[in-house]
Amino acid sequence: MAREFRRVGVVGLGIQGAGVAEVFARAGIDVVGVEIDADGVERGRALVEHSTERAVAGEKLTAAERDALLARIGYSANLADLASCDLVVEAVTENLQLKASVFAELDKVLPAETILASNTSSLSVTEIGVHTGRPERVVGLHFFNPAPVLKLVEVVRTVVTEPDVIEDVVALVERVGKTALVIGDRAGFISNSLLFSYLNHAVLMYEQRYATREDLDAAMRYGCGYPMGPLALLDLIGLDIASEILDTMYKQSRDRLHAPAPLLKQMITAGMLGRKTGRGFYTYEEPGSPVVVPDALTPRPAGEDAVAARDVSRVGVIGTGTMATGIVEVFAKKGFDVVLRARSAEKADGAVAKVRKSLDRQVAKGRLSEEDRDRTLARIVPAVEFDELAECDLVIEAVAEDLAVKRAVFGALDEVCKPGTVLATTTSSLPVIECAAATSRPGDVVGLHFFNPAPVMKLVEVVHTIATNGDVVATAHAICAKVGKHPVHCGDRAGFIVNALLFPYLNDAVKMVAAHYAPSEDIDTAMKAACGLPMGPFELLDVVGLDVSLAIQRTLYNEFREPGFAPSPLLEHLVTAGRLGRKTGKGFRDYT
Repeated sequence: MAREFRRVGVVGLGIQGAGVAEVFARAGIDVVGVEIDADGVERGRALVEHSTERAVAGEKLTAAERDALLARIGYSANLADLASCDLVVEAVTENLQLKASVFAELDKVLPAETILASNTSSLSVTEIGVHTGRPERVVGLHFFNPAPVLKLVEVVRTVVTEPDVIEDVVALVERVGKTALVIGDRAGFISNSLLFSYLNHAVLMYEQRYATREDLDAAMRYGCGYPMGPLALLDLIGLDIASEILDTMYKQSRDRLHAPAPLLKQMITAGMLGRKTGRGFYTYEEPGSPVVVPDALTPRPAGEDAVAARDVSRVGVIGTGTMATGIVEVFAKKGFDVVLRARSAEKADGAVAKVRKSLDRQVAKGRLSEEDRDRTLARIVPAVEFDELAECDLVIEAVAEDLAVKRAVFGALDEVCKPGTVLATTTSSLPVIECAAATSRPGDVVGLHFFNPAPVMKLVEVVHTIATNGDVVATAHAICAKVGKHPVHCGDRAGFIVNALLFPYLNDAVKMVAAHYAPSEDIDTAMKAACGLPMGPFELLDVVGLDVSLAIQRTLYNEFREPGFAPSPLLEHLVTAGRLGRKTGKGFRDYT
């Protein structure tokens, strides 16, 4: 017979605990909130009152509903006042010793049938539960912050948790309007395990001065559609909390990628914990403020650089695929004369037809006038011979992702292009310096990695090699801005910014499925609901193509020789079996 949860206790009324108390009270359940002293009780009460005031202002609650909610929550500084609760959720600081001591005290004052839950986001629920005489009635209940808003709750079972306890807790989670994911007890669970490895990787990139904080964050926002960049998110979470979670993950996994980046520890020692202290990776208006203010690391406004950009009025694009025609459209719409070079007149005409089809769709949707469409098409000149690119100021290569083919193109361009022409490659994974070495002018070669579809995606990674001239980088930046793109700068190494951060995260998700920790559907749900990502990792893998994903992951592993970057055998097996994602109808999911 299912348990009836009439009263729930919450121990620890910080932001998270107060949010959990509000969640249960909103669902009509009586709540007892306990803090360490009277001051803590008043702080917790104020947090709940402030949150519910905002809900009324945002028309999420009526004034009467708020009053009823507040009346359901009682407060105390004495654990004994939890004796009548059917479930008690611990939400104290993320410290194993503290949580264990709280559980030991709760075990003394609560009836034997009361279920104990920890809101830990990374610690072992098993290690916490063994400090009680009822480990079979101990679970993890990981709410995400802010608890009243985010739908996901990770329900963590240990090896001794009774099945009926899990069933009853899941039913309660669903009763309060949340989505329950039942998972095993491993450091970081689903979301934090995947999220914090990615965040730590971004810190290492920043520590190595591979890219600026602004460019790292912009790359993931514009390139992947993430709601926040990794460093801004770390400032929001708190660098001390992030370091604790990573340390817990590392102690269990012994994976170097989980070891907190040295820079994190240095910043924590200096008191730079993020928004809550007013300084982290960014500087804030005041402690607790979300408003970023300029500091010594803030980039100078565009145009103030000492290096002048070269003039660009005529652009060449080599290739006839989706990326090439998208780039042609981008430049032609912004008023540039464009030479589209293909291997034959038929392919050139076909590529122009693709651009026309795209523009026609925009006209049909009212996003473009017929006159602007015709003017755009008039600026595009199809070509077959490389000689027809001779007067271009910028030539962008967008042929197949094959180094031999790209080097041949750059060798041909070197022979025909005028001095001073900027030569760019759109490669997403190959070394730009290899293309540059095929010319006698490596200083004029740069990477311009547009994202697909180019007319829609705002991000362009501007990749400089050890040989690229400063004015070429300045030109690439300026031209991106002129065509409405957001340029980010990085060096010439595998994955650049986006792929180097994205694909190890995707690979980690595949490893999680291979270890039978959670099904792909649950992992997708967790990352979308908990982190606000537009797609889960397996949805994204199936869209990108498992073969493409495997090739990128192999490139990363071969360049960095990082054991954690080795492609998951499961990914390799799926590719061998021809399950490549949506394009073949089968990947991690089956498509009709």
